[in-house]
Amino acid sequence: MLTRLQVDGFKNLVGVDVRFGPFTCIAGANGVGKSNLFDAIRFLSALAHVPLVEAALLVRDEDGKSGDIRSLFHRVGDVHDQSMQFVAEMVVPPEGLDELGQKAEATNTFLRYTIRLTYRADDSLRALGSLEIQEEKLEHINRSEASAHLLFPHSAATWRKSVLKGRRTSPYISTELDNGQKVVRLHQDGGSSGRPISRPAASLPRTVISATNAAESPTALIAKQEMRAWRLLQLEPSALRQPDKFTASTALEPDGSHLPATLYCLSRAHPGKDGQLTEAETYVRVANRLAELIDDVAKVWIDRDDRRELLTLMVSSKDGTIHPARALSDGTMRFLALAVLELDLRATGVLCLEEPENGIHPERIPKILQLLQDIATDAELEVDGDNPLRQVIINTHSPAVVQQVPEDSLVVAELKDKVQAGQRFKCVSFGCLPGTWRSRNPGEPSHSGPILAKGQLLAYLNPVPHDLAAGSAAQKKRVIDRKDLTPMIPGLAL
Repeated sequence: MLTRLQVDGFKNLVGVDVRFGPFTCIAGANGVGKSNLFDAIRFLSALAHVPLVEAALLVRDEDGKSGDIRSLFHRVGDVHDQSMQFVAEMVVPPEGLDELGQKAEATNTFLRYTIRLTYRADDSLRALGSLEIQEEKLEHINRSEASAHLLFPHSAATWRKSVLKGRRTSPYISTELDNGQKVVRLHQDGGSSGRPISRPAASLPRTVISATNAAESPTALIAKQEMRAWRLLQLEPSALRQPDKFTASTALEPDGSHLPATLYCLSRAHPGKDGQLTEAETYVRVANRLAELIDDVAKVWIDRDDRRELLTLMVSSKDGTIHPARALSDGTMRFLALAVLELDLRATGVLCLEEPENGIHPERIPKILQLLQDIATDAELEVDGDNPLRQVIINTHSPAVVQQVPEDSLVVAELKDKVQAGQRFKCVSFGCLPGTWRSRNPGEPSHSGPILAKGQLLAYLNPVPHDLAAGSAAQKKRVIDRKDLTPMIPGLAL
């Protein structure tokens, strides 16, 4: 779970400091840079398991030049920043498995990861260039400091107690000077005992955290796995509608692939054992969720075709009409995927979703927002098999979404002028509403987020400018200009 992210020098993120709770909504106009925050999360996730250059190529750039690594750095005119830095505070699971199936137990579950990168020209890669690690750190945050870092409302006696463990005085990964050369050191979980593994920073093709295993540093391994679980969901209707082979993956992909196989697997996993849902109960839960979006829903199930070895998602209406996935609307398929994801307790980590309201009728938007909040961990309950450690972050420019989200979950992105090293430029700023937990930052007033001016919310709370006197006689009367409707619209009554 990502609790705080500081970014400097990445695209138009300069001096950004955002805190996250279980559910966060980032609102902003098109082009201000709210998606760049998602790209920063994706980049960090990629750095935890692939080489530096490959991680850079996985993240889009503003000009569409996927091979131009330099474009990931903030720039003013044609001058790029020399470095970019990320600091992520996270709560990680207490245990996990490495690629060889070895069990790892974290000695501390509240961690801070820092990575600073610079651009390096590389003739062997032509114009592509390369990245060089200037600093990499993985440090603990003690439980005694938790109240100053976990600012979102939560139960200290249940939720916090169930997720935070351990105490440590030394880092897991550090960067130090050795004979004038920067080296990144991986320290053993035993603390001062055990000799650290040192690697020259300048020659590292990937981050140290990406190469950890259970034997060397189990806590660093679990941090790596947590970061790998940070995903951007881009649910594509064409992928969601596809049937699955019997041999397909049983985990929902970021584009929505393998929805039938995932639901089928969930319905067949230990039915009725230890309080788990039976096959019928699984399908009923999904159908009931879908019925919140579409009234005329009776059943949802997976049709198993043994002859063709295919699994197909099916929905029937109350009159008995059967609809295969290919006949369902885009919004219905996205909602179905999220309903299945809520049931899939294997899916943990950070789930980022752009514009979840796409394809959803405005009256039904509160239903999808409630579903997204239900996917996230309940911070008042103990984290366990029924309340996994997962988090939802969405972005939107829809007034209908902003009006409905909880006030303390809202972060608004806007462009602001900034002066640095004598240069003036615009960068994105993330503001919060006054009086919410995001506006309070005990112990770190210098890092408290900017307070959003209430006037900035008018575009969402009253999105359509209304002036009955404006316009010429030849201008066509809009729907909102009808005098029989105006008195019924909040904020427009004359």
